[in-house]
Amino acid sequence: MTNDIRKTASRFASVALTVAILVTGQAEAVAQDTAEDPWRFSVTSYGWLTSISGNTTAKGQTFDINAGFFDILRNSRSVAAFDGYFEANKGKVGVYGDLVWSNLGFSKSAARYRNPVPGLTVSAVANAQLSLATTIVEVGGIYEFSRWSHNPSSFTAVDALLGVRYWNNSVEAMFDANATANVYALGLQRSFGLAVARAGNLEWIDPVIGLRLRHQFTPTQTAFIRGDIGGFGLGSQLSWQAVAAYSYGWQVGHYVLAGTIGYRALAANYTSGSGLATEGLDLVMHGPLIGFTVKF
Repeated sequence: MTNDIRKTASRFASVALTVAILVTGQAEAVAQDTAEDPWRFSVTSYGWLTSISGNTTAKGQTFDINAGFFDILRNSRSVAAFDGYFEANKGKVGVYGDLVWSNLGFSKSAARYRNPVPGLTVSAVANAQLSLATTIVEVGGIYEFSRWSHNPSSFTAVDALLGVRYWNNSVEAMFDANATANVYALGLQRSFGLAVARAGNLEWIDPVIGLRLRHQFTPTQTAFIRGDIGGFGLGSQLSWQAVAAYSYGWQVGHYVLAGTIGYRALAANYTSGSGLATEGLDLVMHGPLIGFTVKF
């Protein structure tokens, strides 16, 4: 029995030593690969030439919106939505951040008053019958779970994305009100003889999950398609996004300077309150992207 125990102990020790050597060697290889794989950074600044369709509600007053970019351009305080995107990668993992800001206005022809109240009509004197100020901030993580190499400088990869998207919206509608309209009973305010419905700080946070397909034609030419979905009733009822973009760059020292073009659609459906306290939006924002990227 003693000899069997000694033999078993000896075999166990041999196996344990072999596993330890293999694990140590693998750990050293991973550490070496990580050390040899530097951080990669990408910063993009671009304008989003936005068109919008859907509806928005302030103080129970709902407007249906169908506005093209040029109609928005004539009535807005900002020419386009300004977007900044940052991404950092090391190996298969990475982090990203995205910022969108816009302050858009809509004319009477582009924003139709859905539920008119007696004595209350959209303003004939205001430049923008309806305005929407939006700030959207998204942060998240990236994991590359599949890659196919075509040659040393070309590959196709698929990434999984997990993040959160913060929305902050302010809606303002302006009306002409005659003496029969009790604007205060409607929850409206008066400003320079106009009745104003405001839904300020409509804000929420959506969890977001998505996929991204990337293709590198050459070290200076890339394209990607991304789709994600979020909300799930935890923030908005539902939100989604689809983006496609192509980037052509020039190597300048250790940097790649690139022009970027693409198309983006982003949607959200959010409602809070009831009756005259109802506030919310159900919008699809979409349009071309034009920008500039720095990679290093």
